[in-house]
Amino acid sequence: MTVIYEINTLVWLGELSGRYGRRVTLGDVPGEVWDEVARPGVDTVWLMGVWERSPAGLGIALLDDRLLASFRDALPDLTPADIAGSPYCVRNYVVDESLGGPQGLAAARGELAARGVRLILDYVPNHVAPDHPWLTERPDCLVRGTPDDLARDPEAFLAAGGQVYARGRDPYFPPWPDVVQLNAFSEQLRTAAVDTLVSIGDQADGVRCDMAMLLMNDVFAKTWGDRAGQVPAEDFWPYVIPRVRERHPGLLFVAEAYWDLEWDLQKQGFDHCYDKRLYDRLVHQDAGSVRAHLGAGLGYQRRLVRFLENHDEPRAAATLPGDRERAAAVAVATLPGATLWHEGQFEGRRVHLPVFLSRRPQEPADESLRDFYDRLVAAVAPVRDGDWQPLTCTGWPDNDTHDNLLAWSWTAGRERYLVVINYSDRPAQGRVPLPWDELRGGSCRLTGLLDDSTYDREGDELADPGLFVALDAWHWHLFSLLSATGSGQSSDGSPAGSGRLASES
Repeated sequence: MTVIYEINTLVWLGELSGRYGRRVTLGDVPGEVWDEVARPGVDTVWLMGVWERSPAGLGIALLDDRLLASFRDALPDLTPADIAGSPYCVRNYVVDESLGGPQGLAAARGELAARGVRLILDYVPNHVAPDHPWLTERPDCLVRGTPDDLARDPEAFLAAGGQVYARGRDPYFPPWPDVVQLNAFSEQLRTAAVDTLVSIGDQADGVRCDMAMLLMNDVFAKTWGDRAGQVPAEDFWPYVIPRVRERHPGLLFVAEAYWDLEWDLQKQGFDHCYDKRLYDRLVHQDAGSVRAHLGAGLGYQRRLVRFLENHDEPRAAATLPGDRERAAAVAVATLPGATLWHEGQFEGRRVHLPVFLSRRPQEPADESLRDFYDRLVAAVAPVRDGDWQPLTCTGWPDNDTHDNLLAWSWTAGRERYLVVINYSDRPAQGRVPLPWDELRGGSCRLTGLLDDSTYDREGDELADPGLFVALDAWHWHLFSLLSATGSGQSSDGSPAGSGRLASES
């Protein structure tokens, strides 16, 4: 299973430069730092924001008072030098020289590969910067307007390269002021997109496609209507992805996706799509809504990306304080599909940094949280190699708190793992019947993956009526199971951070 670690490249290199007292680029990151990045349990690194940013786009952004206010909110001692421009306002798909250029990226990729870790980079299919070469060299790749359009609606159109173009947008929000809209229906754009993605595939092992659903035929037609021209018979991604894979068969395609279009994008060729629904339910809803979401087909779930934060979302430590974040992290770490972790999440950073900025405020690290994530990410690496199965929890007529329990198992050959999470703010009790009939007739030892606590239980009880659990608010069990002969004594005390096992009284 893919486990992605996202790094804000510009900010990260700036902080490394301060740490080492010299300018650090992608080409000369110390080996000990790559060892930290390529931690056990991480197999893919996403270096976010490596391409050339647009000076023209930056100039437009600096005129936006609301945007500038968001910069100051995140970085109270903001200076002009801290505003680098948006990494999603791309002037050219060439690694910025300030980050080390193409040679630096190649060196970084080599360091990751030597540690068994893949590299993925961004691709922005919906729009480009107003000073991108295509505005003069390939104008038919873009959605164009007229001088009348510009005069009537200057917020939706801009003049650049001697032409009038539509500003980039999605159908539900006002246009983005600093970017120009590409035309998903244009044959020239589709050819150019293939060329761009092949070039990215020359430099990386995967690509994260920004707002991928905007290029789908029905979404694009709804957004742009007649301005885009005739709707092609073939959708954008089924045209592009196979042609890229002729050159790079193993290139990993990850879609940022919303609006319940994940399944459609999977069918159109994406390996993984963001699971925004799970994120929303973990942050805003309860165990029942999470459980309902996990009832989807396993083939679909295996191609989702589970996350608690990324550069677009608020920091998890700010939205999921305390034990709730830990419970949610155990969930995303042990579900089928890809997992996305965000640099700074493990240390408990709380400030959500606008992607325009090259510097972030200093925040003290939460050492307890960092220790938790260090153990969790490493411990679950072998867990998700097998077959996943959701489990049903039961309770009693006078105690319905089992409804707050989430439970599932993993089976990999003779290896068995169990996850039970109390996803609520009050204690919960219940029974969890385990799916392994071969446990019957013997005893079984349950070992905590994060703390090595051990519990011995009879296999017949585990199968029916099931393991009895009593978990405090936002606590969990994360166990490996091993069949044994004979019975043993249960350890005393509670596993650190994971609640307790008990016998029904």
